[in-house]
Amino acid sequence: MSPSQPLPPRENTLFKRILKCYEQKQYKNGLKFAKQILCNPKFSEHGETLAMKGLTLSCLGRKEDAFEHVRRGLRNDLKSHVCWHVYGLLQRSEKKYEEAIKCYRNALKLDKDNIQILRDLSLLQIQMRDLEGYKDTRYQLLVLRPTQRASWIGYAMAFHLIKDYETALKILEEFRKTQVMVKPFDYEHSELLLYQAMVMKEAGMYDELLMHLDTFEPQIVDKLYISETRAELNLLLENYATAEALYLELLGRNPENWAYYEGFEKSRRPSTEEERLAVYRERAEKTPRAHAPKRLPLNFTTGETFTQLIDRFLRQALHKGIPPLFVTLRKLYCERWKVETIENLVLGYVESMKSCSKFNPADDDSVLEPPTVLLWAYAFLAQHYDYLGNTAKALEYVNTAIEHTPTLIELYVIKTKIYKHAGNVEEAVRCLDEAQSLDTADRYTNSKCAKYMLRANMIKEAEEMCAKFTREGVSAVDNLNEMQCMWFETESMRAYQRLGKWGEALKKCHEVDRHFTEIIEDQFDFHTYCMRKMTLRTYVGLLRLEDILRQHPFYFVSARCAINVYLRLHDKPMTDSEDNENTSSENLDPSELKKLKNKQRKEKKKAQQEKLKQKALQEKKEQHNKAKQAEEVEGPKEEELVPEKLARPKDALEEALCFLRPLQLLSGSQIETHLLAFEIYYRKDKLLLMLQSVKRARAVDPTDPQLHVCVVRLLRKFQEQKASLSAPLKTVLEEQVAILFDGLPLQALNERFIDDHADSLGSIYAGARVMVSLDPKSKEAALSLICNFGGQMAISDMQLCIDIYEAMKKGEFGDCKEQMAEFQARCHTLYPLATAFAPPVSPCANHVISAAPEPEPEFEHDDL
Repeated sequence: MSPSQPLPPRENTLFKRILKCYEQKQYKNGLKFAKQILCNPKFSEHGETLAMKGLTLSCLGRKEDAFEHVRRGLRNDLKSHVCWHVYGLLQRSEKKYEEAIKCYRNALKLDKDNIQILRDLSLLQIQMRDLEGYKDTRYQLLVLRPTQRASWIGYAMAFHLIKDYETALKILEEFRKTQVMVKPFDYEHSELLLYQAMVMKEAGMYDELLMHLDTFEPQIVDKLYISETRAELNLLLENYATAEALYLELLGRNPENWAYYEGFEKSRRPSTEEERLAVYRERAEKTPRAHAPKRLPLNFTTGETFTQLIDRFLRQALHKGIPPLFVTLRKLYCERWKVETIENLVLGYVESMKSCSKFNPADDDSVLEPPTVLLWAYAFLAQHYDYLGNTAKALEYVNTAIEHTPTLIELYVIKTKIYKHAGNVEEAVRCLDEAQSLDTADRYTNSKCAKYMLRANMIKEAEEMCAKFTREGVSAVDNLNEMQCMWFETESMRAYQRLGKWGEALKKCHEVDRHFTEIIEDQFDFHTYCMRKMTLRTYVGLLRLEDILRQHPFYFVSARCAINVYLRLHDKPMTDSEDNENTSSENLDPSELKKLKNKQRKEKKKAQQEKLKQKALQEKKEQHNKAKQAEEVEGPKEEELVPEKLARPKDALEEALCFLRPLQLLSGSQIETHLLAFEIYYRKDKLLLMLQSVKRARAVDPTDPQLHVCVVRLLRKFQEQKASLSAPLKTVLEEQVAILFDGLPLQALNERFIDDHADSLGSIYAGARVMVSLDPKSKEAALSLICNFGGQMAISDMQLCIDIYEAMKKGEFGDCKEQMAEFQARCHTLYPLATAFAPPVSPCANHVISAAPEPEPEFEHDDL
C-alpha cells in the first residue's frame, strides 16, 4: 500500500479483494469492491483504487474509461508503485512497449525489490531485444529468488544472447550442480544439458562439448542429437575413423538422410570419382531399398558410369510410378550432356514400351512392364520439355498421357504448369479446374485452382473456389485472413494491382503486414512458457527467427506491391470515387461505357447485399460468444482497412517508406530493395539517399539494366540541382559520382552500356529508355535498337517482351504501330501460346479472349 495514501482496515480489506478478483478474472465483483471504497468521500480520489478500477475496466474492453481512471489515480498518487505498474500494464496491452518499460522503471524506483514488476519488465526487455537491460533485470531476479530455476536460466540466457558464452556456461554449470536428484527420463533436465551443449557449440568449444555429451549421455533423452552432434564434431576435429563409425550408425537409423551421406563421404575422404562412387555402392548394397545412395552419385559421376546409373535409377522410378521423379532429377539439368543422356534414355523407353512393353528390346527378362511405365514416361517427358522451353513437345506428351489415363490428376497439374510457363494463364486455369472436378475433396487441387484463378484476375471465382473449404457462416476472404493464408492474399494483391484497384491491393498488403506483426507479438506468450517448460533450444531458435521474420518472401512480395502502388498514387493521385472504376474504361466508346457502368452498378449492389448478409451472420456469432469475450483481455482494436481511404493516402511516400525499411534491414541482398528505395528517394529529392541506394545496388549486381536507368536519373538530377546545393553536399556528390561513373557525359555513359551489353534484350531496352529520356527526338533510334535486336530471346524473356510491348502501346517510343505489329508477330512466333501476343480476335468470333494478365514475378510459393 502506498505510504502517502494509507487505507483503514475495512477499506484495505476491500482493496485486497479487488486484487484477488483481478487475479481470478472476476472483474465485475472487482468493480463492486472498488465502488465501495470510492463512494466514501474520504477515499474518492484514492490513487491505487482508481488505478485498479481502470485495470479492471481495461479487462472488460472499456479502454477509454480505463486510461482515464489510471491517469487520474496516478495524478493523485505519483509515489505509488502500484499506480505506475498498472499504467505500465495498460501501455503493454496497447502494445506501447517502450512507454510500458518507462512505467515499470518508475515503479521500481519506488519498490526496487518487487518481483512481479521485475518479471514484467524482463518480458518487455526481451520482447524489445534490450539485451543489456534484460541481463540486469534477470540478475536482480536471481538475487531475489536464487532458489527458482527460471532465475538461473533467464540470467544465463541473457549472457548467451549477447554472445558472452563463457559467463553463460559458468552460470548454467553452477545451476546444474544444484540439481542433485535427477529422475530417469527427466525431459526438463535433459533440455538443460542440451542447452549447455548448444552454448558450447556456438562458442566453438568442441572438445569440451564431446566430454559433456560423454559425461551426461545417460541423463539426455534426445539420443539422436547426441549421435548427430558427435559425428559432426569428430568430423570437424578430423577424427575421421570415429566420425565414419558414427555416421554409419546414423545411416543405419535413417538411410534416406542426405546430410548423413555427405558427412559419411567426408569421413572416408575419397580422392577420385571411383572412390566416391564406392562409398555409395557400399551403402546401396547394405540398404537396397534406400533411394538416396542411388540418387546422390548422379551429382558427380560422368561418362558411361553416369549413363548406367541414371538408366538404372530411371527404370526403378518409372516402374514404381514416382510422380516427383522430374523434381528429383532437376538439379542435374545444369549440365547439358546429362540432360541429353536423360532425354535419349526416356525416349528409348517410350519407343520400346510401345513395341514390346520392355525398357529395352534386348532385355533378357521375359516379364513385361506394366502399362503405367509408359504413362509415367510420358509425364516425365512433358516436364522435361517444359523445363527446356519446348512447349509444343511438352503439350504433345502430356496430352498423350491424358489420353492414356484421363483420370490422373497429376497430369492436369503438369499441363497447368506448361500453359503457365507458356504465358497462357486462362488455359492453365481451365486445366486445373478440370483437375479439381475429378476430386472435389482434394484441398491441394482446390487451392491451386484458386491460385491460378487469381493469376488470371478471376478474383470472385477464386473466392468461391476457396469457400468450399472455409468455415461456414463467414466469407471465404475473412476466414482466409483470419487463418493468415498469405499465399491467397499475395496473389490477390497482385491481381488487384493488375486491375488497377489500388485500394483493394493496399488492403491486402496491409493485411499481410499485420500478419507478420501478429506473429512477432505472439512471441510474448512464449517468454515465460519456455522458461517454465525448459524448451530452451527451441526458444532461442524462436527469438532468432523473429528477428529476421520479415525476410520471408511473402513479406517481400507484399512490401514490393505496396511500394509500387504508393509510388503510382504519388505520381497520379486519385481524385474522385470513380477513379477505380474508370481505370479500365478510358478507351471505351459512350455505348460500351454505359453498359460497363450499368454492370458495375449491379455488381456493386449485389456485393453490398452479400456484405450485409455476412455482417448479420457475424453479428449473430459475436452475440452468441459475447459472455465469453467479456471476460477476456482485449488488445488494441486495429483500424479498419478501408480500400477507398487507403487509395488516398495523406503522404504516399511516407507510407511506402514504412514498407521499405524492413526490406533495407533484412533483404539488402536483393537488388529490388535498393531499386525501390531509389524510386522513393528520387521523388523526395534526397540525392545522398539516392546515391546510397545506387551504391548498394551496384554491390549486389552492377550489370542490372534497371540499375543503369537509375544511375542516369541520379546523374541528371544532380546536374539539374548542382547550382542550388550546399558546398559540402556538392563536394561529396561530385567525389562519389566521379568514382562510380568515370566522369562520362550521360549520353556517352548510355552508349557504353549499350555496347557492353549488346547481347542482352533487357539492357538494350534499358538503354533505349534512357535514350528517349535524354533526347525525346531519339525515339525512332531507340525503337530501332529494340526491333533490330539480334541476340537470342529465351523463354525467360517473356515478361521482358511483355513490358516492351506495353511500353510501345503506351507510346513511350512515339507512334510506332508498324514496329509494334512486327514486334508482336516476332514475340508470337517465339511464344505462340502467350495471350499477351495473341493476334486480335475477329469481331464475328463467337467467343472472347480476355486480356492477358502479367506473368508471375520471379517469386513462387512453391514449385508449381
